[in-house]
Formats: sequence, C-alpha cells, structure tokens
Amino acid sequence: MKAVELVRTRVIYSETAFAELVLWQVPNPVAGSAHAFKYRLAYVVDGVCVVRFDNEAGKGDHRHHDGRQSAYKFSTPEKLIADFERDIARWNHENRDA
Repeated sequence: MKAVELVRTRVIYSETAFAELVLWQVPNPVAGSAHAFKYRLAYVVDGVCVVRFDNEAGKGDHRHHDGRQSAYKFSTPEKLIADFERDIARWNHENRDA
C-alpha cells in the first residue's frame, strides 16, 4: 500500500487566522506512533502557529499549545480533528481580549 492523502485543507477563520490540516494514511506507523496515520494540523494567528497537533518521526503523537508541547493520545482521525477544533476554540476564548 502506498501512502494515501485523506485530508489537505485550509480553513480561513479571519483575515489574520487560518487552520491547515494534512492527514495521510501510511503503510507503516511513523516512528514513535502505533497507528497508520501521519498528520499535521496547525492553527496560525498573525503569522504565529499557536496550536499544532503532529506526529513527526521519532517524537510520536503530540500537541503544541502556546509554545508548550505535550503528549497526545491518538485514537481516530475524527477524534484528532475534533480535539484540534476544541483547542482552537479554547485558544480563541483565552485570547479573545488580546
């Protein structure tokens, strides 16, 4: 099986904010992950990535929020996207007065 691109999209939230989602199904797990998906989801505001979920080789599944990195428990692509959208909403709520 070759890698299959499942999602590649950019969602515009405003003139200064967008999300980019890229998700692949891969023949073998990425080093550090136990599933057959490779992904990067990023929320960018004013040119700065403020929320990101990814599983780069060697680091496994993790998320970034305001410059901090933490482990992420991947279960399904649908849950990944829902968790990403939840973190975007949380970031927007916490930074609404900025």
